[in-house]
Amino acid sequence: MGAEPLSTWKKHDVAQRQAPMVLGLQPSALVDHVARVDASFLTQITDEPGGSIPVALEEVEYILRKVNIHVHSSPDNDPSPIKTMAGGSVANTIRGLSSGFGISSGIIGAYGDGEQGELFVHSMNSNGVDLSRLRKKVGHTAQCVCLVDAFGNRTMRPCLSSAAKVQAEELTKEDFKGSKWLVLRYAILNLEVIQAAILLAKQEGLLISLDLASFEMVRNFKQPLLKLLESGNIDLCFANEDEAKELLRDEPNADPVAAVEFLSKYCQWAVVTLGPNGCIAKHGKEIVRVPAIGETKATDATGAGDLFASGFLYGVIKGVSLEECCKVGTCSGGSVIRALGGEVTLENWQWMYKQMQIKGLLTPDISK
Repeated sequence: MGAEPLSTWKKHDVAQRQAPMVLGLQPSALVDHVARVDASFLTQITDEPGGSIPVALEEVEYILRKVNIHVHSSPDNDPSPIKTMAGGSVANTIRGLSSGFGISSGIIGAYGDGEQGELFVHSMNSNGVDLSRLRKKVGHTAQCVCLVDAFGNRTMRPCLSSAAKVQAEELTKEDFKGSKWLVLRYAILNLEVIQAAILLAKQEGLLISLDLASFEMVRNFKQPLLKLLESGNIDLCFANEDEAKELLRDEPNADPVAAVEFLSKYCQWAVVTLGPNGCIAKHGKEIVRVPAIGETKATDATGAGDLFASGFLYGVIKGVSLEECCKVGTCSGGSVIRALGGEVTLENWQWMYKQMQIKGLLTPDISK
């Protein structure tokens, strides 16, 4: 499968160009199709709503056809029943850092040569993300249908198999040179490329942030995850409450505080997010607990953890206190759940800036 860089620049030109401060590794570009549906529709798709079950491309197309016929009316009177946007956890975090926080960010990965790939490129590019490390390949782009019920809960059907993907041997030191942070999401299918990226990033002096992805991923592939942590190469680790419990499943005490203590043995920064209950974080010997923003009602929980990571990383990059990093994270996580999908609207960025001002936090210098 042939690959070509997105840009027409030669490698030395890319190196001379100002490297993004933060890089995200998302081996496969991903397009999300997000739709609000009612309970009766979900029963047609699955016996057990919620969770994420991989499906074939034909199943994605079948669900999208059914959604168009049987879509629940959107509260914002959106004439389109399905919102389609660039997706994936790392892409959400990187896009948030760029568009919401003004932190120069880029993405490493690959996309297919069809319409979905072009949509991913346009979405990320319009949010200011550097795409010079994104490879174009012959093939299709990964997709995910995300069905959101009246309570904001998600039922996801991703199609990732045989999608365009960057391989470990395609990564070079030039991809990482000059950047400060690398953002990763744990995935056993991407373990080889994750390990290669960590090796090259560390040679270039980057700090590394790892998200634990899902409790199923932690449960089923715990040993490779522990090896990553024990390597000492992970500087910042994000886990949600379910992932934290799974990490300490065999321990007598598996509460979030114990999980933060466990992660902090290996990482400079350890964070466990608690959904509507905020978060707990540890850096060095300091440990803080910060509540969530109480006034936010979840329209769609998609991207909450990803955007929390955007805000927390912004705080770390700006050198503010651990408590302030957590507070910015709760503001940015709160901003994305006010609308469908993992992309924050301009109106919700403005809401976030107002929340940050109220709390006396360092607001981004967004010149646009």
